[in-house]
Amino acid sequence: MSDAITIQAIKTQTLTLIANLTENPKPSYTLDGQSVSWADYLERLRGTVDWCDAKLAEGDCFEVHSQGYT
Repeated sequence: MSDAITIQAIKTQTLTLIANLTENPKPSYTLDGQSVSWADYLERLRGTVDWCDAKLAEGDCFEVHSQGYT
């Protein structure tokens, strides 16, 4: 499996998590001194998608055909 396919799979899975989280939002809370911040989690997920986009863009190879005239 190529890196691009793996990164695309990570992006797809992360977008699914974001969709589920925004469809059924949960409140942040603290329990026994441990905090759970769903807003921070959502931001990290969005950061993962941004990272995937950047990595996939790095791998996009292209060729420019040009011809000069004098």
